[in-house]
Amino acid sequence: MSIRILRRSVKPDFLQQLPELHPLLARIYSGRGVTDQQEISRQLKGLHSYHSLKDIDKAATVLADAITQDKKILIVGDFDCDGATSSALGVLALRGMGGRADYLVPNRFEYGYGLTPEIVEVAEQYQPEVLVTVDNGISSIEGVAAAKSKGWQVVVTDHHLAGRETPEADAIVNPNQHGCPFTGKNTAGVGIIFYVMCALRTELKNRGWFDNHQEFNPFTLLDLVALGTIADVVSLDANNRILAWQGLARIKAGKCRPGIQTLIEISNRNQQQLTSSDLGFALGPRLNAAGRLDDMSTGIELLLTDSLDHARELAAELDGLNQDRKEIESGMQQEALKLLATLKLLATLQLDTEREQPWGVSLFQEGWHQGVIGILASRIKEKLNRPVVAFADADNGEIKGSARSIKGLHMRDALDSVARENPGLILKFGGHAMAAGLTIKRHDFDLFQQAFDHEVRQQLKPEHLEAELHTDGELNVSDLSMDTATLLRDAGPWGQNFPEPSFDGTFQILQQRIVGQKHLKLVLKVPSSEFYFDAIAFNIDTKVWPDLSIQKVRTVYKLDINEFRGQHSLQLMIDYLEPA
Repeated sequence: MSIRILRRSVKPDFLQQLPELHPLLARIYSGRGVTDQQEISRQLKGLHSYHSLKDIDKAATVLADAITQDKKILIVGDFDCDGATSSALGVLALRGMGGRADYLVPNRFEYGYGLTPEIVEVAEQYQPEVLVTVDNGISSIEGVAAAKSKGWQVVVTDHHLAGRETPEADAIVNPNQHGCPFTGKNTAGVGIIFYVMCALRTELKNRGWFDNHQEFNPFTLLDLVALGTIADVVSLDANNRILAWQGLARIKAGKCRPGIQTLIEISNRNQQQLTSSDLGFALGPRLNAAGRLDDMSTGIELLLTDSLDHARELAAELDGLNQDRKEIESGMQQEALKLLATLKLLATLQLDTEREQPWGVSLFQEGWHQGVIGILASRIKEKLNRPVVAFADADNGEIKGSARSIKGLHMRDALDSVARENPGLILKFGGHAMAAGLTIKRHDFDLFQQAFDHEVRQQLKPEHLEAELHTDGELNVSDLSMDTATLLRDAGPWGQNFPEPSFDGTFQILQQRIVGQKHLKLVLKVPSSEFYFDAIAFNIDTKVWPDLSIQKVRTVYKLDINEFRGQHSLQLMIDYLEPA
């Protein structure tokens, strides 16, 4: 796979547009489209108002009635990190405002995703009077109908794209439903239920409920909002950056749920120096492991508990599940690579002609784990820079797929097009631009493989298949420092569509060796200077590196602060390197 290194363009007058910032930081923000100081505000007053969310007043009314009339409320969540944080936030806020609230999260292996009629039957044992979906529900036409047939009120809170038909709920709060003017279209599921709880608090306050009951502030749960938002890899637009930064600030100040504190401990992270990448790559995967391999109830209980000791027990259980997930994923990757070899997609992608190689890659293997195919699809997509759908066995002769896309292809829309062109091929699907899920009949895999590849070819051009690495240019030697690394770390949160700063540069290699079996440890020197730095490249191809014949490399890297035995030093985190 060829890789182009491209430097982000900046406005010529970026120093005038962002005069209060460090010049390097102003350049970096400009490269991400920031033209005004207000766009990087971290103040809560900068959040979008919830009043423009369609149906939010209806939702607040239904929930306020439920609380004041002592009705039982049941939250139905999703089995990923966004779903877990959404469920926990909803339960904690409703209970905090005097409500009787419980939760139910479908086991992905028994019931699949969302509010299905089957889950409604399970929910009946909780004897709810009001049912609230979090991070799901916008496509649950039959499930909502089943719940309504039992006399329950239903509030849907979701952020996934709406289809042509929406459920007949009492209220639907989703910025991506038809006719919703709310500008925060990228808000995660946990952000939506947070907004609903804010509206509920206002409604109860207007009714005088807190004259005789303790008032609860949903803003104390921003730690959950930050974790769910970052782990769900939604676009970190200005609104999401405020939510994420405020939540991170609470966590770093020690004002977080015991469950989050214990996830930090078991991940060996520094709570006072926690970053968005720690949430995305250390805490999130451990929480997600429960939903991938077992039951997300373990993760939700972790976030709900007030006991630090109980939280530590649950965090250790999740850490074990995450280790199991890594081992399963590693085996599946090896099998996937063998499959790819038969598709002529390994090595340089220059075997035969491009036309003979699939542009849209579909993979299926007996025995693959349903809970891990999403990660597998992501890993293979990163290797090939092509849209990937990975399938695993389900029940009744069906297979479930997890899809991951690249720039230029809206995955949900692509699946919609495949479904329209091939009636009956896709049994159900849903998702976002970059990720989606679907179900097909097992005997239709070959047909789907062809149809998906055809659709990808219709939408993409050959240049889309060429991987790109975007950087913020070169750093001056004077900026290769601990001060700069600290400045950039504190300037976050960084994340999806607001990436952590990275730079390109050419260095001389002084030392190179493998550590931890697959990581390349380097000592690099700036040419024509006396400055040298430690560097590390994770998960390197050990068939290529180390190569002692290479004296100089071109790299794409990030600045990192390495902590070892109480000592702090600058380290370059290598994302890509090639002989110079």
